[in-house]
Amino acid sequence: MFSVSVEPATFSNQDRPSPAARQQPRGRPTVRPGAAEWSESRLIEELLADSPEGWREFNARYSRLILSCIHRVLVRFGRLVRPDDAQEIYATLCVQLLANDKHKLRSFEPSRGNKLGTWLGMLACHSAYDFLRSVRREPKHGCFSEAEELGSEHPDPCEIALMRERARIVSNLLRDFSAKDRAFIALYFGEGLSPEQVADRLSISVKTVYSKRHKIQRRLEALLSTAQLAA
Repeated sequence: MFSVSVEPATFSNQDRPSPAARQQPRGRPTVRPGAAEWSESRLIEELLADSPEGWREFNARYSRLILSCIHRVLVRFGRLVRPDDAQEIYATLCVQLLANDKHKLRSFEPSRGNKLGTWLGMLACHSAYDFLRSVRREPKHGCFSEAEELGSEHPDPCEIALMRERARIVSNLLRDFSAKDRAFIALYFGEGLSPEQVADRLSISVKTVYSKRHKIQRRLEALLSTAQLAA
């Protein structure tokens, strides 16, 4: 009888699988890290490549920071700004980042130790001050509610257009009237003279004025009804 001794197998550190490798299931591909795990350099690359996921991550990470920097500048100039100006400045900053083939975005150099959030906050403050300078150069103007209280002795464009349309209709209706009837209409209906004044101007009696007014009104009503039916 003889015995066989078996020595236990030994592994060097290079042969031993890493803990991460032991935990990772076999046969599955490596999972791509999500946008929330991207470094700033990776995020910049995605933005320059017009990645929709990259721009969504940009807004998720930095929108609050950018708006906070803008509000800190605007809060000292409450008389010059409106509630929605901060959003307008934010949109303008985004347009500047995209302009000229993203020239401003390409100028960011993380290798110098600058953080993207700090750089964006500086740009947001500069954009806010640029906006305030542009507002100061604008002439002072009131709000729309003040315009409702303004009045004028002259008719507005709508009234002028309506008057012209009425004059055109009346001119077409009076085309077949006699010269005396047109003179009567101009004095009585146009100038608004009293029957006595019309009678004196046309050298007729007051009774004739009332009679002529009645006849002309009936004739005009008939002509208007005919014109409406034709239309």
